[in-house]
Amino acid sequence: MFDNFIVAVSAVVPMFCLMAIGAFVKFQRWLTDEELNHMNRMVFRVFFCCMLFYSIYTTELATSFRPKLMLFGACGVLIIFALLMIFIPRIEPDNRRRGVMVQAIFRSNFVIMGVPIVANIFGDANIAVSTMMIAIIVPMYNILAVFALETFRNGKFLLVPIIKDIFKNPMILGGLAGATLLILGVEVPQPVLKPIGQISAATTPVALIILGASFKLGSTHEHRKQLIGAVLGRLILVPAVMLTVAAYVFDFRGVEFVTLIAIFAAPCAVVSFAMAQQMGGDADLAGNCVVFTSALSCFTIFCWILLFKTLGIF
Repeated sequence: MFDNFIVAVSAVVPMFCLMAIGAFVKFQRWLTDEELNHMNRMVFRVFFCCMLFYSIYTTELATSFRPKLMLFGACGVLIIFALLMIFIPRIEPDNRRRGVMVQAIFRSNFVIMGVPIVANIFGDANIAVSTMMIAIIVPMYNILAVFALETFRNGKFLLVPIIKDIFKNPMILGGLAGATLLILGVEVPQPVLKPIGQISAATTPVALIILGASFKLGSTHEHRKQLIGAVLGRLILVPAVMLTVAAYVFDFRGVEFVTLIAIFAAPCAVVSFAMAQQMGGDADLAGNCVVFTSALSCFTIFCWILLFKTLGIF
């Protein structure tokens, strides 16, 4: 039992420490909001691109390509989304909050807070399985989030522009470039590959520090019930159902199961706030969903890891 406790602590504490450093940076006012926005843009466009490229290019396809895992992850996200699109309108009358709640519950911060879980438990050498999932999960998140927000805004859902934007996404471009060179057997010169690897190694720490420095706590009195529902759905209900099904119906184990923890137990995606703000959703509710799920996830993820480690799932 103590060994399982140490594994859970080792998975969560590094993330918490990095976010705490970011919160301290914000407290000391060493970075302005504008500077944080610029840094966030740099991490997204440069660091994540390098991380996806390097992790895929340097992996062994035979061991990291998991079609069953990819299919389960994609189907799981779709099913959760469909159920929420049916259920949320029955309990929430305000259209501005409906799309925000759907997005908060189905869309996790898989890249920033999910992948580090796998790395902290299995080591950086084993994150290729998780990064492969990014190519499937991230485009789905983008398409479905726009669909939900547009549906409840009574806007038009235009698939082609969304797909074009997805293929402009630096993470997707980095992953596609890495996969293409890997499949074609093109050798990247070591003087070029080494700095890409160094940037890749710095991606997670920098992203978590910026996340910690970006937290803004808004008023909750106008949407307390919706916030509680979104937090419970994202951190408790979704992982309870999906992880139980993954372990006991589909028999996922080891790094595959922890990758699913990273997808289904991670907090609400940071980008969901910006999307809600730009597409007519309740931005205050969206922002608080990000803040509260991110803060509480350090505890809930610890509990999920401890539980399933004790049960011998990984």
